[in-house]
Amino acid sequence: MNDTVSRRTLLSVTAALAHTAMLGWPLSTHAQETNTASEPDPTTVQKFSFDILTEEMKQLATKPHVPAPTPEGFLGDLSYDDYRLIRFRDDHARWANEDSRFQLAVFHMGWLFREPVRIFEVTADSATEMQFSTDDFEYLNDLAKRVPEHAKLPGVAGFRLNTQLNRPDKWDELAAFVGASYFRALGRNSAYGLSARGLALNTATYKGEEFPRFSRFYMERRGTSKTIILYATLEGPSVTGAYRFLITPGSETVMEVTCRLFFRQDVAELGIAPLTSMFLFSEKNRSSFDDYRPNVHDSDGLRIERPDGDLIWRPLNNPSRLTGSYFAETAPRRFGLHQRNRDFESYQDIGARYEHRPSLDVEPIGDWGVGHVRLVEIPSDLETNDNIVAYWVPEVPVKAGDSREFSYRLHWGDLPSDPTAPLAIVYETRASHGGISGVKAQQGRKKFVVDFKGGMLAELEAGAPVKPIITITNGELKGTTLEKIANTDIWRLVIDISAKDAEIVELGAHIAGYDRKLTETWLYQWINAK
Repeated sequence: MNDTVSRRTLLSVTAALAHTAMLGWPLSTHAQETNTASEPDPTTVQKFSFDILTEEMKQLATKPHVPAPTPEGFLGDLSYDDYRLIRFRDDHARWANEDSRFQLAVFHMGWLFREPVRIFEVTADSATEMQFSTDDFEYLNDLAKRVPEHAKLPGVAGFRLNTQLNRPDKWDELAAFVGASYFRALGRNSAYGLSARGLALNTATYKGEEFPRFSRFYMERRGTSKTIILYATLEGPSVTGAYRFLITPGSETVMEVTCRLFFRQDVAELGIAPLTSMFLFSEKNRSSFDDYRPNVHDSDGLRIERPDGDLIWRPLNNPSRLTGSYFAETAPRRFGLHQRNRDFESYQDIGARYEHRPSLDVEPIGDWGVGHVRLVEIPSDLETNDNIVAYWVPEVPVKAGDSREFSYRLHWGDLPSDPTAPLAIVYETRASHGGISGVKAQQGRKKFVVDFKGGMLAELEAGAPVKPIITITNGELKGTTLEKIANTDIWRLVIDISAKDAEIVELGAHIAGYDRKLTETWLYQWINAK
């Protein structure tokens, strides 16, 4: 849970920075720079290419990890309250006065962000470090008296990219990279929600999670191209890496990612393309929360698209204890965390506007072979905690000295279901005590109500010869019904099950008929807790 809180704290700060433009952190003239073997001389123009960067990180993996030194002096003493008094000067955004589709602003070092991140600009085959100073920030109230004027900064905490995403007369935030290897992006008309990471190492394992960080970024603009290219170095005790991001904004913002990884140590579990989100409650567990809102979540389901077009929908859960689910897959087309419900009435939150939170799909490039999509769900009683993690686990474990390369696309946006697709989607999942509704709950019983909407199933009349295909592990089916809701295109499946105390029950269901599958496969995990 400590890892979970730290994740969400970091991400909440990022959101606050995005909304208030509090992007800075002052540095005294006594603060120390980080001098590690991986850092180039900032006073020179360097030859640069992705292959050069890759070779550098490969060689660095043969040496012990050198952590950044603890900040000293003014930088190390600043508090959260100080941090709230610092704002990036919008008129100092890089590339603002150039013929560019992008503008760059930075998050300053300090408080939670104690390790310097360095930013370079790539031109042709060379890279030059971008310089930032206290002149780039505004310091409010008495804090201004404590900040040295014109002080050069040894690094930043991260950055954000702006572009004309929604309107031609407004520079909207497109993406933000800040903290460890976390980053977020937006599609058109989206609001920040879930995040991605460069890498997940040993998440929810006996070994303890490790958070490698992006230590350097290289920005490459190509004239007025609508795509910007970022390169990054990844550093941690167990791994080094070279990353390339091709970011193209739009109604669906696409990031094409290539990561080249070099391992110093064995890894208990490698997580590729990790996604992090929040699920507090929905219709299926709302009774546990005294809240006027019907739903509170950044994402409501894990979606997996298989090579044959089969679709898996796993509604997210806020379990009574930490749980992990592994979905065995071979070369999946896509997997991701989705916010499927887009109606304000389902959330009723005029501040958070959960209906605008983006969905995020991972589309593997090339054959990823055999592995698992892993879903980790952590119990939480606050929406400020990120408690959902999903990523790809390759079948072959990683050992010290190994190298790996993966390429994939990240799709950020609403990502609506195709209304012409043949399979009905899982439209809603509800739950209550088992047995007859409206009477006293029966211990060890649970009822699940799953609504399927759209697809070819919607065209069928009530009474059509279709049937539910249900699988249950560690539980017993007590009853089921399937019927079409009158005057709608929704079919409702009701499943009543029983299980022993503390049993973890795995459920699966879909509707079939006319010698074909007619819906997504609904999967769920229920813990029969007292």
